[in-house]
Order: sequence, then C-alpha cells, then structure tokens
Amino acid sequence: MTERLDDTEAGIISAAALLRAGELVAFATETVYGLGADATDPRAVAAIFEAKGRPRFNPLICHYADAGTALADVNATDLARRLADAFWPGPLTLVLPRGARCRVALLASAGLDTLAVRVPAHATARALLRAVGRPVAAPSANRSGRVSPTTAAHVLRELDGRIAAVLDAGRCPIGVESTVLDLTGERPVLLRPGGATREAIEAAIGPVETGKPVGPLRAPGMLASHYAPSLPVRLNATSAAPDEALLAFGPPLPGAGATAQLSLTGQPVEAAANLFAALRALDEAAKKQTLRAIAVMPIPDAGLGLAINDRLRRAAAPRQE
Repeated sequence: MTERLDDTEAGIISAAALLRAGELVAFATETVYGLGADATDPRAVAAIFEAKGRPRFNPLICHYADAGTALADVNATDLARRLADAFWPGPLTLVLPRGARCRVALLASAGLDTLAVRVPAHATARALLRAVGRPVAAPSANRSGRVSPTTAAHVLRELDGRIAAVLDAGRCPIGVESTVLDLTGERPVLLRPGGATREAIEAAIGPVETGKPVGPLRAPGMLASHYAPSLPVRLNATSAAPDEALLAFGPPLPGAGATAQLSLTGQPVEAAANLFAALRALDEAAKKQTLRAIAVMPIPDAGLGLAINDRLRRAAAPRQE
C-alpha cells in the first residue's frame, strides 16, 4: 500500500527521506501532483517509467528548490535568467542544453542533450525539494496517457501500491501542467501551453514561436494522444445526446446523460483548476451508466483557455498504444 503523508514538517521529512532512498513519492505542485524521484539516481528515474507505463522516449521535468540550483545543471542564457527572474517560482518549464556538470541522470532527459527544468511555486513542493537537496524528476502522478491528478485521492486511484507515498497537500490551485518553453534555438518556442500564459511570457520577453519538436521529443507532454479519459472526446459540441457525458463551460447544454462543470460563469482559471477532476468524474459516471463519448463545450483559445484546449485536443486524439 502507498503511504499517505500529511502536509506537515514530519510528513515532508519522511517524504524527503524516501526520495533520497530511491523511492517514488507523489507530491502537490501549484499545477498538478507530480510523481517524484531523485533525478540523479537512474534506477529511481527508471521506476517512474515503470510505475506510469510511460514511453521511454518522453523526457521528464526536473524540479528544483530555487533558480540557482536549477540553472546550475544547464547552460543558462541571459534570456533564461530573465525568465527565471520573472516566472520562478511558478508554472514555467524551460528547456535548455544540459550543462557539462549536470547531475541529472540521462534517463530523465531520454538521453537528449537538453534538460527541462522548473522551480515550482507550491510551498510544500519547495519545502520538500529543499529537504531532498537534489533535483527531483516529476511527471504527472498518473498512469501514462491518463488524466493528470489534482488531488492525492486521484493519485491513489491509479498508483496505490505502485509508489511509496503521496504527500497530501490538498487540491492543486492551477490544475493544468506547467508551460514548456524551448530556449535551445535562436528564438524561444512554446512547446506546451500551461499555467504561465503566452501573453505573460511575451509581455516579459517579446514574441515566442509555437512549434512541435522534429525528431526526438525534447520536452514532456508532447505525445499527440495524452491526458486521455476512457471515453472518446468530441470537441466544440453545440448539442449533447442522452448517451453522452458533457464537459460544460458556462450554462450546460441540455440532454446529456451526465454533466461535469468546468466553470458555470465561464472563467478560464476556474476551468483549468477543475479540468482533470471533471474528466475523472465523467469517467466514473461512465462506469455507472452507458455513455459513448464526452462532448466538450467550446472554450475560448486564449490565456489559460489555450492550455485547456491543448489538453482536450490531446484527449480527443487517436489513442497511441
């Protein structure tokens, strides 16, 4: 059984000891719960892939207690330091070349010459990282391709018995993963929308490009089919059938067999925080009644809506085996 640790000094100390011993510990960040392992320990990193059933070519984000230790493991540019000053601690991941003295196991970056790094803003996460004293690799704490967890209960539903512990710090306030920005080329490239909005990033550094990596995946969350619930997903729905579940944004469409609300008042921040829990709720509803699909109401493609729609498009993509 997976141990559920309280969000206390004793719980943090216990979680840190487990991580230093090579065990897996899930913990809350401001985005989603991460499945943590000592990033300097290749066997611990390998255990992440085993627990998640994660594709080996999908690299992991490494989490740090502060910007200084994060940037010490990469070749940091002036632009990276500006972004770190502006957004860390916070939901922004930077992809940079690995440094010559990088401590992180190559498996964590899928053997690439780049590394994805961030400093989370969640107080418990930062306290845990300080106690561990090492970078912690931490993808979302769920089975690969499944809906990301925003509570400890979500983690336990999928990973109970597969990991040592979950450090329960309540619900994650943002609810979608970090934004991933590639700084390895001549211009910054937005690889994954997330908790740090494109608008905020461009206000800080100017225009960024949008792109997908060519060849090996350079950052987490880049598989086309990802964040997938068990039911097929139908986007931009303007009607709902009795044998469909409805993911509502604003006043719900009539006629659905089950409904989960992202934000009755159409607030993207509230919708982001509710997204994964709502998808899980509809999955649970599908177990109790015959439902063939999830119909998703349109969500504006701006701000956090961009990140929400990115997740939903991945959920709607053909499943990858």
